[in-house]
Amino acid sequence: MLRFRNPAGLYDPVPNGYSHLAIVRAPAQLILVAGQGGEDANGQLPADFAGQVRQALQNLQTALRAAGAGLGDVARITVLIVDHSEERLHQFGQAWQSLLGDLPPPPCTLIPVPRLALDGMLFEIEATAATSP
Repeated sequence: MLRFRNPAGLYDPVPNGYSHLAIVRAPAQLILVAGQGGEDANGQLPADFAGQVRQALQNLQTALRAAGAGLGDVARITVLIVDHSEERLHQFGQAWQSLLGDLPPPPCTLIPVPRLALDGMLFEIEATAATSP
């Protein structure tokens, strides 16, 4: 139902934790996960970027599980980073690749932003997943 491709003529994005294309075969059930930040279930936000990334990725998995999906069903992600830098990209990339393990990385768009919804929020990730209906 879900295939990833990196066509010839485009650079290899896999070392950066994503693929160029996700191909979803119909019929499919689409799961649209709202942006998940680093807040825990009590609304507490870690002060550091790495802590927020870890919690946001846990939140993403929680949301996917609630819809009967997992990381292997994710067709695309969008990442928002406040004060984006190569260091922050590396921290996210390492955490994401560690979480994916042997799963192929889905397409990803990273958007540097000046701020997010909450004061102190440094990271947010949203996802689109596809499962069998």
